[in-house]
Amino acid sequence: MPDYPLAENIPERLRTPTGLAFTDITLEAVLDGRVALEDLRVTAEALQLQAQIAASAGRPQLAENLRRAAELADVPEERILEIYHALRPGRATRRGLVELAAELEARYGAARCAALLREAAELAA
Repeated sequence: MPDYPLAENIPERLRTPTGLAFTDITLEAVLDGRVALEDLRVTAEALQLQAQIAASAGRPQLAENLRRAAELADVPEERILEIYHALRPGRATRRGLVELAAELEARYGAARCAALLREAAELAA
C-alpha cells in the first residue's frame, strides 16, 4: 500500500469538488477566502483511490463500501438522508425502494447503491 495515506504520498492526484488542488488547501488560502466549504468535501475520485487501496490490502468489503460512497459523493445530502430514512424498518414499501433504486441509477449512475436498495426491497414487507 505505497500510496496510503493519499494526502501524504500522492497529494498531486487529489482535487477538491471545485477542482482546487489538494495541496492548495492551506490556512492562508482559507483565511484569504480562496477555499470554499465545498472544497472540504470528499470526491468520488478520492474514494475510488481509497477503494483500490482497501482492495489491494485484502479488504474487499471495505473496498465495496468505499465504491458505494463514491457513487453517493455527488448526491445531495438531503436526498441521502431521505434514502437513509426509507431504509429504516417499516418506512418504505418494496415499490418505494425499487423506485429509489431506479432514481439513484438513472440520475446519479449509482449502480452499486441501487443494487443495495433492490436487495433491501426484496426483504421489505
